[in-house]
Amino acid sequence: MIDTRAVGVKPSRKAGGAATLLASALSNQLGAATASFAFPVMGPVGVVAVRQLVAAAVLLPIVRPRLRELSWRQWWPVLLLAVSFGTMNLGLYGSIQRIGLGLAVTLEFLGPLAVALISSRRKSSALCAVVAAFGVLAITRPEASMDLVGIGLGLIAACSWAAYILLNRTVGKRVQGIQGTAAATGVSATLFLPVAVVVFISQPVDGLAVLCAVAAGIFASVLPYVADLIALRRVPANMFGVLMSINPVFAAVIGAVVLHQDLAAGQWVGIGLIVAANAGVLLLREHNPTESH
Repeated sequence: MIDTRAVGVKPSRKAGGAATLLASALSNQLGAATASFAFPVMGPVGVVAVRQLVAAAVLLPIVRPRLRELSWRQWWPVLLLAVSFGTMNLGLYGSIQRIGLGLAVTLEFLGPLAVALISSRRKSSALCAVVAAFGVLAITRPEASMDLVGIGLGLIAACSWAAYILLNRTVGKRVQGIQGTAAATGVSATLFLPVAVVVFISQPVDGLAVLCAVAAGIFASVLPYVADLIALRRVPANMFGVLMSINPVFAAVIGAVVLHQDLAAGQWVGIGLIVAANAGVLLLREHNPTESH
């Protein structure tokens, strides 16, 4: 849920909120990069399982959702939200393993962009959609040698993120506070617990791989979640969305510097186009307060 109390806050608080959001994005992408070091040992599925367990272990004791008081009308979007958690992370990490951090995160970002475009009532948003389409073409560079599976996993992550946004709105309206999100995290962790057990039993897992997976849970789940909650009280909803557009840029830079995943010039252009399209549609909505957020 977007906290409308951010509207009208002091400039100094907005600056602090913006800095918090940038730190959140950086932490998120550092977490994804750290997770990739565990892929050769645990695979994306094992890393996602550990990440979900870590997120639940931190969030549930803090929030303490009253699960027994939830009705079926409240439970079904929570369950779907838990599924979206899993498919989003599985799709993203599988895509990172095949096509690299920068491209995978950029493709995933098409999810919230699609939600923003569909909910916009401005004809000028169509231009943003065209810009994003050119960005996708620049990234994927359609040719016989491109990794269709990696691209497909990135798009699955995008669809899951879009579903996550829509389901979070429903959960936020039906469940008090952040209890719904905490409950969904717990359900997702429960679903992934058998997966983690199988991974640890079926193959030798070294301590460094486990440490990387745990760090991914902290950097990519726990810290961004707390930072975003703080930032939403300090910055307007549109500024939140625009600043989060920096995620693909951070991912591309970290992928190149830390993981040595070099990108072609055209792919950097594609990342820039998708970031610009996302920022554009959000800024257009800022000038039309009648649109829903």
